[in-house]
Amino acid sequence: MEEVRAPMAGNIWKLECKAGEVIALDDVVLIMEAMKMEAEVYAPSGGTVAQISVQEGQAVEEGDLLLTIQS
Repeated sequence: MEEVRAPMAGNIWKLECKAGEVIALDDVVLIMEAMKMEAEVYAPSGGTVAQISVQEGQAVEEGDLLLTIQS
């Protein structure tokens, strides 16, 4: 199980995947907004999205768990 954590503090602007969805390495899994800029968060590995721990509009801090990927 691989964890995807927030690379910076900001808000979750848009989720690009759903729990149970199969994703590939480097797929965009969500888009964050920080300091009026958008930042894409990419999948560090391929697999199935096991759990999404955030929702759109939620504020997160650097290092917070965003989602997990089951290989």
